[in-house]
Amino acid sequence: MVIEQNLSLVKKVNRLLSWGHWFTFFNILLALAVTSVYWLSEPSPETVLGWLYLLCYWLGHTAFLCFMFFIITVFPLSLLFPSQKHVRGLAALLATLAMVVLIFDAYVYASLGYHIGSTSYDQTIELLRQQVVTNLRNFIIITGCVAAILVTIELTISNFCWKKTARLKQSGLSRPLLVLFIGSFMLSHLIHVYADARLKWDVTKLDNVLPFSYPATAKSFLARYQLVDLAQRAQRQADRLSITNSELSLGQFQCSATSTDAVLVLIASQLTSETTLFMRQQGLRWHEQHFAPNNRNEALLNLLYGQFLLHHNSHQQLSEPPAYLQQLPANTLSISSQSTDITSILPWLDTVHAAATLNIIFDDKPASNWPAYQHYKHIVLLPLTSQQPKFVLAPVATMIRWPVLNSQLRQHSSQHLDLLPTLLSSAGCNSQSSWLGDNLLQSTALPKLSISLQDIVSIRKDKMVVLRQDGSFGVWSAGTLLPLNEKLDTPMLTDALKRLEPAD
Repeated sequence: MVIEQNLSLVKKVNRLLSWGHWFTFFNILLALAVTSVYWLSEPSPETVLGWLYLLCYWLGHTAFLCFMFFIITVFPLSLLFPSQKHVRGLAALLATLAMVVLIFDAYVYASLGYHIGSTSYDQTIELLRQQVVTNLRNFIIITGCVAAILVTIELTISNFCWKKTARLKQSGLSRPLLVLFIGSFMLSHLIHVYADARLKWDVTKLDNVLPFSYPATAKSFLARYQLVDLAQRAQRQADRLSITNSELSLGQFQCSATSTDAVLVLIASQLTSETTLFMRQQGLRWHEQHFAPNNRNEALLNLLYGQFLLHHNSHQQLSEPPAYLQQLPANTLSISSQSTDITSILPWLDTVHAAATLNIIFDDKPASNWPAYQHYKHIVLLPLTSQQPKFVLAPVATMIRWPVLNSQLRQHSSQHLDLLPTLLSSAGCNSQSSWLGDNLLQSTALPKLSISLQDIVSIRKDKMVVLRQDGSFGVWSAGTLLPLNEKLDTPMLTDALKRLEPAD
């Protein structure tokens, strides 16, 4: 009697496991339809290798996710609680919940460019809050309908697989499907190893499209066996990454005729204690969360051109005046220098200041020349570079006498790239294209972004992420420059890099 009961239990478990495999297969088909949304949110590959990787990655990784879901949920239920109706019902409900999460993740990815997770918690909640606040009725209707449809589909799949298990076994589809999914999974990783070693960006750019994706990389795999020179690989990566000046150039300006108070920006090599004490007496207030490069040429590119330092040979670019100067109306912007060191780098600068609505003056001794500056109502004083050799971008103390700007900067940080968009906006001048920096007179949502040769720097509140071209990264406190024991904040970098997207 005991043997018969044990045999009966084994048969039940075997049938449940067989049913579970086919239930997983049909859920793979359903998940493939959902994960296609991820690919629709990304640009299509441009090469045959890219398309082959996309197909293998899509089939293999989606099947892997569904199979892992079966192992974690349905498989232990079948062993511990072999009641046919209860297992099939619970499996359908769990599968419905998993599909809802997958659909929500696909929606977040299509909207924000990254997946849900601990690092993107705030952005995900804000996106969800916006939908609830603006479209509460539609949100409830759509969510309820999707959940009802998914429950119906999952229950239908569950019952169909249970009734047709024997026929599905006889169909001979199990082995070809197993080969297809496992083969796709393995081939996608092999293609990625090759593409990562050969810098095939059409493949590697698809790395993190699907959730829970950790493809193999050449950096660790080949370096372990000394098959690739990582230093040479990093240099090849840097050579392949380029943002041309034409992509960063600004469109035609449109300036309104509204009157505005003149603004003076004083740029000194460094702010001495005597200078800061004098400026405090003149009503200028401290702003300590301003970030400046430690490289002088990069600082000049940020301040006067609104561009990143992308190449070592920046001297030629600095020798020519910015193109936007010719587009501005007369007496809108004046740039001059009292320092011979700056005029040797920027030969186009005026040595004699001509008053305009917006005034940028390089002056290492602003206190000595204060009689010429004191009539300006709005004044900004900032150092040209930082004194932090280990960080391409570091905080420096600046001084401001500009009530509206002071109010905006109480809760926000700034950088050299923000100077031009802020000044020109204050004068009523707007460009058809986007600046890389922010207009500090308005609230901003995107993190700060700076690209300095091979380093990408992003800053949000007190967090600074530095991503290098060899794949290494560091997370630091933006205010104190102390290291933070945190993982790479992919959502933060993704949001920052949206600055490079063309304006609509």
